[in-house]
Amino acid sequence: MTIARVFGKLSPEQIMREAERLAALESLDMLDTPQDEGFERFVRLIQEIFTVEIGLISFMDAHRQWYKSCAGFSISEVPREETFCQYVVASEEPMIVQDATKDPIFSQHPAVTGDAHVRFYAGVPLKTAEGHVVGTVCAIDRRARSFSARDLKILEELSGAVMDRLLLMQSAATDGLTGAMTRRAFRDEADRQLSIAARNAQGLSCIVLDVDHFKRVNDTSGHAAGDVVLKAVAEICRKNLRTEDLFGRLGGEEFALILPKIDREAAIAIAERLRAALEAETIIIEDKPLKVTASFGISAISIVGKDIETLLAQADAAMYHAKNGGRNRCVCWTSVQSENTAGTRRRVLKAGSIIFNNRCSTIDCTIKSLGADSAALVLSNSAGVPPEFVLAIKGEGFETTCKVIAQDRQNLEVVFK
Repeated sequence: MTIARVFGKLSPEQIMREAERLAALESLDMLDTPQDEGFERFVRLIQEIFTVEIGLISFMDAHRQWYKSCAGFSISEVPREETFCQYVVASEEPMIVQDATKDPIFSQHPAVTGDAHVRFYAGVPLKTAEGHVVGTVCAIDRRARSFSARDLKILEELSGAVMDRLLLMQSAATDGLTGAMTRRAFRDEADRQLSIAARNAQGLSCIVLDVDHFKRVNDTSGHAAGDVVLKAVAEICRKNLRTEDLFGRLGGEEFALILPKIDREAAIAIAERLRAALEAETIIIEDKPLKVTASFGISAISIVGKDIETLLAQADAAMYHAKNGGRNRCVCWTSVQSENTAGTRRRVLKAGSIIFNNRCSTIDCTIKSLGADSAALVLSNSAGVPPEFVLAIKGEGFETTCKVIAQDRQNLEVVFK
């Protein structure tokens, strides 16, 4: 159930409140960021203090609940309509379910009737200083139990401490695992480099790379092995870059580079050199050799692409094409672009709907960047989305026909027709 399905048709006030909530979440820039040991400690504390099987810190965008840190569940996200936490976000108040099997709302919920076997839930809002609920902090168990007023107060204090940790992380410049720049620091410095390049009429290029089959590494060898892979990838990249190049970690296994005074052709050669270096490397994990590859997307500064959001969107689209083309490849945005035009983008976080099948089918999505003629969308699963559809922005009266130009399992790059 989405908020609309929980409470019925949204009022204009609710639509505005949700838009403000998503804007607050976007400003934190925490979605899809790497794991953090500080948050891992919080969820372990939740398990110990309340003697529950599952501790959870999550963020909720327009279509999903994403787990920043979770102890007791193996998944990293779940569609918004399948969560208990959607009620906490919608009401902006704590919620306690002592026995879900006896609760009229949750007794038939898939998390209760299925393999997750959830019985107890206590969730409190994760609130910004302005009062916007960007996520939840939860204690969950597979047995029914009580939860006292004192327990609730402790969970709320933990939520406040989590928000303090979030705000502290805003100033972090370096990713603790790989030594790469954090996403926020990378964007800020990239903006500065783009301004210098535009002012001096110099070339500048952007490369996005994503480690191939990384989930398989985590699933088969464990997260510790995944960490070894990420550190090795980062080290190989650093060895092949100049001191003036920017190298940042955008997400779990996604990295980006800004190459000042480098044009498109030179950037393609650099991406190919990095690809070959990764392919040639053998990573040793517990005395076992592991070969790792990555897919690369390249974009360059132009009349249209002169801001970091547009360059990253173009490089992302090219990288998705590299994935779809068999992985371990380098693809330049110009080869994706062809007849598709895509102008400047701004980073947003908006609730969207993908409408198709003569308006009989709808899929919720989150719009992560938006321009006058294109957009980048995130959804739970892009399988089954047709090559063309109608995109609607909820509460804004915006609808336009879109054509998919690049995609992976959860991301779509579209141009407007």
